[in-house]
Amino acid sequence: MAISKMCRRSFLLLAGAGLAKGFAMLQPADAKTIQVNKGKINGISFYRVIIDLTDPKTFITIGLANNATFANTAQRSNGDEDFSRMVARSHAAVVANGTFFAKSSQKTVMGNMVAGGRFLKYSKWENFGTTLGLRVGNKPEMVTARVDGKPKWKEHWFSITCGPRLLRRGKIWVKPKLEGFKDPHVLGIATRAAIGFPASGKKLILVHFEKPITLEQEARAMRAIGCYEAMNLDGGTSRALAANGRIIIPARRRLTNAIVVYDAKHPAPTALRKSWERFQKGQRPVVPGS
Repeated sequence: MAISKMCRRSFLLLAGAGLAKGFAMLQPADAKTIQVNKGKINGISFYRVIIDLTDPKTFITIGLANNATFANTAQRSNGDEDFSRMVARSHAAVVANGTFFAKSSQKTVMGNMVAGGRFLKYSKWENFGTTLGLRVGNKPEMVTARVDGKPKWKEHWFSITCGPRLLRRGKIWVKPKLEGFKDPHVLGIATRAAIGFPASGKKLILVHFEKPITLEQEARAMRAIGCYEAMNLDGGTSRALAANGRIIIPARRRLTNAIVVYDAKHPAPTALRKSWERFQKGQRPVVPGS
């Protein structure tokens, strides 16, 4: 079930045709900075969210279960929650599943997290997976710790660690074991979600695939969609997506964390907007315990 190396123009025409067949209703009314549509490549359907990082009213954050302030405390998470409740509470343009968390009762969340210019989780020992970070001006970067060195989390307004990485500088780059992944559910065939950005760095592209695929297939699809850098997100029963308050893909398990996106029609909370302004002026996340 290998994904063909179709040219980008053909792919975009195909995806556009899918949008014309009734998928415009998925995106928020009159949306310009956030688009939600559906496409298909080689028989694999997917939902795609395109986020304009240049719009001053676009804000990206992480929502935690039960409206918690920190992801993990004393090696335990602050629990999990139905995705529908997280969507209802956020009043956001888009809400989607985020990073991995333990299946055990502790439900600890993977990787360091920064949202609203502050740490939601921090450990100086973190040294695995791939991190997507937004720096000053919403400039995105992708860092694989065991290859590029540890991310500079203090320089991130938003930061989430997951993986494995799929694209590195425009090329397929799938090395999960090097990144520290061993779970067969991650390494095998699964229904997947991914996030990435084009070479311009002006957009984020969030994709949810509708049928089980390999990491290699996922990487090829993300490149065909237009990404220059991309990484895998939590998937399987955690895969979830909502737009404009409407759940498009319901999670089949309770979640601990979610990616939350605001725009002009779904304005970010005042505290989040003011925190973003302070970050642009030089304020940086404080490492817990420092």
